[in-house]
Amino acid sequence: MPKELVAVAPREPVLREYEDGPVPEGHVRVQVEHGAPKRGTEMTMYYGLRGAGFPQGLGNMCVGKIIEVGDGVEDCEVGERVAGHGHLKETHTWRSGSVLKMPDRMTWKEAVCYDPAHFALSAIRDGQVRVGDRIAVFGLGAIGLMTQQYAREAGADFIACVDPIAGRREVSEKTGADLVLDPISCNVGEVLKEATGGLGLDVAIETSAVYEALDDAIRSVAYEGTVVVAGWAKECKGGLDLGAVAHFNIPNLIFARANSDPNRDHPRWNFGRIIQSCWKWLAEGRFDCEDIIDPVIPFKDSVEAYIEMDNHPERSVKLGVSFI
Repeated sequence: MPKELVAVAPREPVLREYEDGPVPEGHVRVQVEHGAPKRGTEMTMYYGLRGAGFPQGLGNMCVGKIIEVGDGVEDCEVGERVAGHGHLKETHTWRSGSVLKMPDRMTWKEAVCYDPAHFALSAIRDGQVRVGDRIAVFGLGAIGLMTQQYAREAGADFIACVDPIAGRREVSEKTGADLVLDPISCNVGEVLKEATGGLGLDVAIETSAVYEALDDAIRSVAYEGTVVVAGWAKECKGGLDLGAVAHFNIPNLIFARANSDPNRDHPRWNFGRIIQSCWKWLAEGRFDCEDIIDPVIPFKDSVEAYIEMDNHPERSVKLGVSFI
């Protein structure tokens, strides 16, 4: 019988068997080949926060080939490579109209960066990053690393990236950051002010939901600069001092969330347009996703890998899972 990765209680992942029934009308069955979890939002639910229920599937996106189609399906064929949202399991049964068809040139690593790309694009658009801007990205998980690449596409002239995890900083360097900083070993605000001739950043984008990082972001922007809060923040119990710099520098704090409609640019933009744009650019190969998905582990080891991702975030960027 096929298996799936689920949490049966907070922080208790298991592999369990399940049964596939007949493929419903209008649906396709996909044999999963690769997948990836989503660290931020998914881990919040994994901890049992924000009203999470159990058991819950663990994982965010899967990629594979269609092995069966239900009645009434005319837009999909057996053998097509597709991607979709879903937890880590050996087969998925998706509505035919919801699957994302992958062109031959597209890699599975590009496909599973689709979800973080949504929030990266939202952060860039809501933060109004413009040609010639000096910006910084705080937090170099998948969302942060995609934000960095979107910023270059948007025309940013200077891009700094900040994260305490060395492996993530290395990926940021490979994908074109102008300056990469370890917040543990330097005063980020001072370094970024110096790097911008004393002026400060036009836009700082915080993706980690760590309050110390948000504090650094606020200290790094120019007078009336913009700070984009893109991470899903929790209760603040320290690490943020809004009276130190913010009270005098009056930065603009913008909270960005891709799937909160109406969009700030409604009606021209909505979540549907965001996701269409992200898939198009990923399918065209406009991003370097190869090192964002690291490490890649076999599905049979996913319980141990998920626990390690939770307890040792420094050992991964965005976990990849192989079913083949």
